[in-house]
Amino acid sequence: MNVGIFIYDQAEVLDFAGPFEVFSTANRLATPAPFNVFLVAEQAQTINARGGLSVVPHYSFQNHPDIDVMIVVGGVHTEVLAKPKVISWVANTAANTTYVASVCTGVFILAEAGVVTNQTVTTHWEDIGELQQNYPGLTVVDSRRWVDQGKVISSGGISAGIDMSLHLVERLTNLTLAEKTARQMEFDWRRENN
Repeated sequence: MNVGIFIYDQAEVLDFAGPFEVFSTANRLATPAPFNVFLVAEQAQTINARGGLSVVPHYSFQNHPDIDVMIVVGGVHTEVLAKPKVISWVANTAANTTYVASVCTGVFILAEAGVVTNQTVTTHWEDIGELQQNYPGLTVVDSRRWVDQGKVISSGGISAGIDMSLHLVERLTNLTLAEKTARQMEFDWRRENN
């Protein structure tokens, strides 16, 4: 299953590194490895994530494999919202995936692309009011690590993306692999989602 994580300049590091670690750790613990996890950016060039971390994506919009699970991360996302090419790519890619997930303010990008319109979602606690104001059709909830709406799963800020990704591992494979992955990562998985 191809897991494509969309990154961009000023993306929050743990928003993409956390899910990447979850799926790559799950691969080490399962035979055969169930996931092909990779980073996708608009262009095939170095991304400057928050805090000055330079990251080279595996693929660009032009050459990535088909994506089964798309994860859209948060960060300083305002410039991304103003890029029609990015919004179009997110909308078109989401239409052809099995699952779409967001971490933190990545849900703003999904909302701008029309991927979420009237679902229940969550985001970083600082951004809940703005998300509800800007996209009033959404039901935005607080105090939830992630919200699973079937095809679309959104998570709260930063580290909550790890909880959500473990939930996805459980959903896509089984609970045993998700628990082994959390243990291998020495991560206190909040499986109950509160």
